Amino acid sequence: MKHKNIIEQMTLEEKASLMSGQNFWNTKAIERLDIPSIMLTDGPHGLRKQGGKADHLGLNKSLPATCYPTAATLANSWDKSLVYNVGQDIGKEARSEKVSVLLGPGLNIKRNPLCGRNFEYFSEDPYLTGELASGMVKGIQSNGISACPKHYAVNSQEHMRMTIDEIVDERSLREIYLTGFEKVVKESNPHTIMSSYNKVNGEYANENQHLANDILYSEWGFDGVVVTDWGGNNDRVAGLKAHNQLEMPSTNGITDKEIVDAIHVGTLDETILDEAVDQLLALVNKVRLDDKESVQVDYEEHHNKAVEAARQSMVLLKNDKNILPLEAGTKVAVIGDFAKNPRYQGAGSSLINPYKLSNPLDRLQDSSLNIVGYAQGFKRIGGKSSKLLKEATSLAESAETVILFIGLDESKEAEGVDREDLKLPQNQLELVESVVQVNKNVVVVLAGGGALELPFADHVQGILHTYLSGQGGGEAVVDILLGKHNPSGKLSETFPINYTDVPSSAYYPGDQATSEHKEGLFIGYRYFDTANLPVRYPFGYGLSYTTFEYSNIEINGLTVSFDLTNTGEMGGAEIAQLYIEKVDSKIFRSKKELKGFDKVYLEPGETKRLTLELTKRDFSYYNPEINDWEIESGNYKIQVGSSIQEIHLKGTIEMAGVSPTVFLKSDYPHYAMANVKDIPDSEFEKILGSKLPPKNWDRHKDLGMNDTINQAQYKNWLGKLLYNFIMFFHFFFKKIGKPLTANNVYFVINMPFRQIDRFTGGKVSKKKVEAFLRLINR
Repeated sequence: MKHKNIIEQMTLEEKASLMSGQNFWNTKAIERLDIPSIMLTDGPHGLRKQGGKADHLGLNKSLPATCYPTAATLANSWDKSLVYNVGQDIGKEARSEKVSVLLGPGLNIKRNPLCGRNFEYFSEDPYLTGELASGMVKGIQSNGISACPKHYAVNSQEHMRMTIDEIVDERSLREIYLTGFEKVVKESNPHTIMSSYNKVNGEYANENQHLANDILYSEWGFDGVVVTDWGGNNDRVAGLKAHNQLEMPSTNGITDKEIVDAIHVGTLDETILDEAVDQLLALVNKVRLDDKESVQVDYEEHHNKAVEAARQSMVLLKNDKNILPLEAGTKVAVIGDFAKNPRYQGAGSSLINPYKLSNPLDRLQDSSLNIVGYAQGFKRIGGKSSKLLKEATSLAESAETVILFIGLDESKEAEGVDREDLKLPQNQLELVESVVQVNKNVVVVLAGGGALELPFADHVQGILHTYLSGQGGGEAVVDILLGKHNPSGKLSETFPINYTDVPSSAYYPGDQATSEHKEGLFIGYRYFDTANLPVRYPFGYGLSYTTFEYSNIEINGLTVSFDLTNTGEMGGAEIAQLYIEKVDSKIFRSKKELKGFDKVYLEPGETKRLTLELTKRDFSYYNPEINDWEIESGNYKIQVGSSIQEIHLKGTIEMAGVSPTVFLKSDYPHYAMANVKDIPDSEFEKILGSKLPPKNWDRHKDLGMNDTINQAQYKNWLGKLLYNFIMFFHFFFKKIGKPLTANNVYFVINMPFRQIDRFTGGKVSKKKVEAFLRLINR
């Protein structure tokens, strides 16, 4: 141990006290031993340091900070240096506010597009996720503070997130859900990692021996601190045994006593506590900040960087007849509430109080266009308004071109709740239909944190998806519409035609107790490309105002080189993507997998030679029988293109390896055909290696501390009253137009009873909760 001398001076109670927070955001200090308190706070795409009373879900305002584009948006830039710079800027702002640990980035895989928190995550692809998240971690930690990648692991939904059991086979776990975290740990050396609320194959993530001890610490060599998600501790002693050193927030000593008691009765070895204290002290010493230090932040400079990040990340999905960029003097009608009141970030713990905020309407009115007027067009939170619809349609008739700003409102994407569907609100769809009937030159500007069904795509001339572009999105979108910036973003996720096409749609978000990942490896493009199913827009897709040509591919060992030329009349950036495909594979696997990419800017007529390096791991699959990666011997197609569907160059690499004995197509007929939306239990159990646990709660069983308020509805009158009381306020706040408050109320429904005494710091004691449960269970 590095800090043996200090640890030997501590009492048992002092050591245990360091394992949980002092308050909502700070660790405990021991002044007599010169152990300072350090601050942890939210920050996936900007600093959220609350100035007043603290809370996790963003109810109370935080100090002003730069709101950068969310991870889902930045991922569309495919630009590792850009993401590094964003991380560096956020880290600088954190250090200026004496924050030692910034809670981000989020890098969970987008298993399903309905996940309410997808806007905080990078991609459906683990390789792209790992590359970008590694860059952000390096950027944050360049300031001498710690990043905190989250949520480890398999946190794929908000529904029942504090108790749901994610059932996933080991191969899918390794190849899909853990690859990004592995890249981050090995390439960026984060000082902390946040565990997720959910269970993974029967064990809570923060006490999961396989995830923590076997993989994170032993296999990957992580040497930092694991912190719970806020309120994410189940059994404190079990968590400590699984290297979960720090529990947040404070429980007013409740769980500290559990550690002390466990050591006294012999169920916990004190050396495990000593090791945890040693690791926490190493973190504290690494990121402790000088109270007298003054770090100056140029917030105007950071705003300009936020604008540039947004420019690089917006995706041009459609541009028929080159309707964009718009020419100076064009008579334009601006329609849609999001033009004036932009949707630029998600809701929940990542809610940033922006230093400044631009909106597209003001920028358009100050531009070279002839703006003939603005109409709100629709009620933001839904509901019909014939007056708003009529005003917008009338305005559209008077213009040469309509720019129509639509998207998802704040209630649709938030921590704690999942989306109900992939549809835009009906009043917005009716607006699009009405406007298109009177004006054929319509450019739709979308706002939202992910994929959408776009039934109008064939009826409008242009579609620009801004995603959630941060505080500088107003300038960025206008720069693209006017051609001051050439769009270069490409989708980091697949846009299906209909939600029912999504491979996990048959299983998501699961039932009451479990969420079965029966689709296995076939997430996003891995499914659509393998099953040859049409999509609205494929993974890696995005248009430009110029054109590019790929040529002269050369493969030397594991090095792939090729020429890229700008063949158009405007300077622009292209994202070249490399996919591999096993020829005549004996095992079931996705047809193609992303294994390299590069983004390069080229002037008209300019050619650059790009080189992408592959590794043996890029050709490997995970074999649980040997607990290691192995390569299937044979030929692999190397495919270079501008999206997964637009391959321009091909080559072949022969790899030495093994003749597989696991995952043979003959043994798994449904997976072999990518027919994953109707997997029999028997086939899933075969790949899982165990029987499936019950999907639903046992309604006849007494409720315990790990059960939720949601389950109380199935008990006596008191349980029903409690449930209905909370649901009343949920619907009430939705009805009066306060979706964020409604979502936060709903969060309570899925909270386990065990968290009540901890969240209240013992004011509602465990004994009182247990007494209440006895009344409910009568």
